[in-house]
Amino acid sequence: MQVPARLLTASSRPSGPLEHLQRETVVSAPLAATFAFFAEAANLAWLTPPSLGFTVITLMPVTMRVGLEIDYGISVYGMRMPWRSRIDVWEPGACFVDRQTIGPYRWWRHEHRFETVAGGTRVIDHVEYLPRLRWLTAAIVRRDVARIFDYRQLTLLRHFVSPSGERRR
Repeated sequence: MQVPARLLTASSRPSGPLEHLQRETVVSAPLAATFAFFAEAANLAWLTPPSLGFTVITLMPVTMRVGLEIDYGISVYGMRMPWRSRIDVWEPGACFVDRQTIGPYRWWRHEHRFETVAGGTRVIDHVEYLPRLRWLTAAIVRRDVARIFDYRQLTLLRHFVSPSGERRR
């Protein structure tokens, strides 16, 4: 079943309380290499759990910049739906922010920050979101978002380790 995009347009920033998730992961790679990995929009598919059937629809490669919109497809509990992200902030080597304009959430804003630390780079993900039908779905969505970012952290740590088990530099 495909959910039409017109039913999934995101709200302008809603008033009232939002859900928040923050995760930090230190990878053993320099900031420039870590940021370059995230600057490749196609890598998002690799960082997303396979159970979500995440696909990149926009032709790759793209040049990341403020205003860029990227289309994806995702499956949520068996319902196929579009997801469109817009890059609102792009500061190479420091941070970027993507915001869902079409997709499963009433509001989704994901800030990615990068900091040089001893032995590598700290990757900081801060997400603020508002599920659709919050009164009914909040607990389930909170759990699912946490699982997505658990997967993301493990995948990042694995990516920045060489086949011999040494951390990539």
